[in-house]
Amino acid sequence: MYLDHAATSPMLDSVREVWVEQSARVGNPSSLHASGRAARRAVEEARESIAADLDVRPSSVVFTAGGTEADNLAVKGLYWSRRNQVGATRILCSAIEHHAVLDPVMWLAEAQGAEIVWLPVDRWGRVDVDAVGEALAEPDAAALCTVMWANNEVGTVQPVAEIGRLCREAGVPFHTDAVQALGHLPLDIPGSHAQAVTISGHKIGGPFGVGALLLDPRVSPTPVLHGGGQEREVRSGTVDAAGISAFAVAVRHAVTGQQERAAHLVDLRERLVRGILEAVPDAVLNGDPGAGAHERLPGNVHVTFRGCEGDLLLMLLDAAGIDCSTGSACTAGIPEPSHVLMAMGADEALARSSLRFSFGETSAEADVDAVIEALPAAVDRARRAGSLASRVG
Repeated sequence: MYLDHAATSPMLDSVREVWVEQSARVGNPSSLHASGRAARRAVEEARESIAADLDVRPSSVVFTAGGTEADNLAVKGLYWSRRNQVGATRILCSAIEHHAVLDPVMWLAEAQGAEIVWLPVDRWGRVDVDAVGEALAEPDAAALCTVMWANNEVGTVQPVAEIGRLCREAGVPFHTDAVQALGHLPLDIPGSHAQAVTISGHKIGGPFGVGALLLDPRVSPTPVLHGGGQEREVRSGTVDAAGISAFAVAVRHAVTGQQERAAHLVDLRERLVRGILEAVPDAVLNGDPGAGAHERLPGNVHVTFRGCEGDLLLMLLDAAGIDCSTGSACTAGIPEPSHVLMAMGADEALARSSLRFSFGETSAEADVDAVIEALPAAVDRARRAGSLASRVG
C-alpha cells in the first residue's frame, strides 16, 4: 500500500511512453545538425506546452535537473543579483520551508553574510502575512522573500497571493516552491505575483531528474551553474530532451481534471482522518483541519501519535506492507525532529512522534482501510517499546 506520494508519485504510462520514445533518439539539443535540431524542437515544444498549461510565457520556463536545483537557482541567484544591484542582504524565509530552500538560505547567511528574517507560522503551519508586511518595512534591505505554496509535511496551503502582492508593492523579488502544489491545487501563477516558481517532475507522475524554475522574463538571477548558458544564460548544462518531453506530458495531466482528482483525494483523506481518530483516539491531526481542498493539500494526512517514535512506527507499518513517511529530515543517518512541527509550537518529543500519509492518483479506499486496520497494533507496539526504552534509560 503506497501512501507516500508527497515523496514521489508513480510515473504515468503516458509519460513513460513519451520518455522511452524520445530517449531512443540521438542528438544534443544544442547541436546544429538535423538530429540536434530535432532534439531542440522537442524541448521547445515541451516548453510551450508547459507555459500554456501554467499560464506563463514560454521564455519564463527555465528547465533544471529538479526542484532542488530550481530552488537553489532562485534563492542564491535572486539574492546575489539584488545584493549586487542595491546592496540588499536580507532574506525573508518561512520557518517551515523544504530543506532545498532552507539549506541554501542558511548557507548564504553562514558563507555570504546574508541576514535571515524567519517568518513565523501559526499552530496550523500558516505564515503570518502581517509579519511579512513588517519584514518588508525596509524594502531596500530585502534581497528576496521565499515562502512555499503548500507545506510538504503538514499540507497547509500558504497565502502566496497576499505575500506576493506585498512583495510586489515593496519591489522585493518573491519566490515560491510549488512542488507540492502542482497537480493538487489550482495554480494561478500570474495571480501569485511571484517572480520565481519551482516545480518538479517526479511529484506529478513525471520522471526523476527534471524540473523547472518559472522565472519572470524581466528578472535575471545570477547563475549558479556556469558553462554554455543553455537556459536563458541563467542555467548552463545540456538539457535532457527526453525528460523534458515527458515532464510536459506530466504537467498537462496535472492540470487537466485537477479539481476532480482533488475531490477524490479529499474523500480519501477525510476517510483516513476519521479512521485514525477512531482507532487511536489520542492521535492529533497536524496542519489546517479544514475539510476543503484549499486549506490543506487534498492528499495529505499528518498525524502525531503521542508516546511513539515516528521512525519505529514507520518501520512497523512498513512490515505490514504500508509505505508512509515521518516527513522529518534525516542527516548523516541520525533522525531529526521535524523543524516544521517545532516551528508550529510542538516540543521535540512530539516533533519526533508523527507520520505523514499522502495520497495520489493511484490511491484507493483499500489503502485507507489497510492503514486503519494495521495502525492500532503498530501504535501499541511502538508505545510499549518507547516505555521500555525510557525505563531502561
